[in-house]
Amino acid sequence: QVQLVESGGGLVQPGGSLRLSCEAARINLDEYAIGWFRQAPGKEREGVSCIYGRNGVTYYADSVKGRFTISRDKDKNTVYLQMNSLKPEDTAVYYCASDLHPTHLSATTWSVKSRYDDWGQGTQVTVSS
Repeated sequence: QVQLVESGGGLVQPGGSLRLSCEAARINLDEYAIGWFRQAPGKEREGVSCIYGRNGVTYYADSVKGRFTISRDKDKNTVYLQMNSLKPEDTAVYYCASDLHPTHLSATTWSVKSRYDDWGQGTQVTVSS
């Protein structure tokens, strides 16, 4: 079973930055996709970003485009989410998830939660002054 461990969350002021990490075990990130999702209290879990290891293609939710950047370190088997210009509405628990069958991964399908097979435990991000 794939193991995913998120880290890097915390409390930050509006306009600040955080970098989240998703360390993967028992999976070759070169072959699969890793997505970042978030869930705020009382809201549904939503897709934030995704990276497909085979070709490096990335996807972003409109709400984070231009502020967040997803990247991958092959040597560390880790996916990062660099979050800049954070807003209070970015406050949520952030999860990473693995898509082990990234067939038909596209701009319209990457954020479908049901395509992801394994999930991490989540890391809290709070943006507040």
